Amino acid sequence: MDTISILTLRLSEAIGLYMIVVGIGGLIAPSRWRAIMDDLERSPGLVMALGFPVFVVGTALVLIHSIWTGPLAVIVSLIGYVALIEGALLLAIPAPLIRIGRWSLNFTRAWAALSIVLGILLFLAGLTGRATVIA
Repeated sequence: MDTISILTLRLSEAIGLYMIVVGIGGLIAPSRWRAIMDDLERSPGLVMALGFPVFVVGTALVLIHSIWTGPLAVIVSLIGYVALIEGALLLAIPAPLIRIGRWSLNFTRAWAALSIVLGILLFLAGLTGRATVIA
């Protein structure tokens, strides 16, 4: 995979690795995801504590990587914007996201498997990609 930024490759690796680890956790202990949702529904403070780092990470990704050239760069940039929006919603109006999260528990193993597959693809794209200058 060619891209114009080495940053795209490194972020792809990091995001991919994160997705793999989260997916493995979902496959090994799906009940933990249910417990997390239960905790979020009971604790507005926990929602704020989760929303803040998600917002910060999303903002940082948007500020350092808003690159829209090439498929991998677009994917990494979109992930940043999604994290930014998700963090903002968790801070401002968390109820819709919590409802979506509760519904998604019906498909925990499918989400976990999808996360692993996409994580492997992103990780490998970052690991094997090349940053080249486009003339």
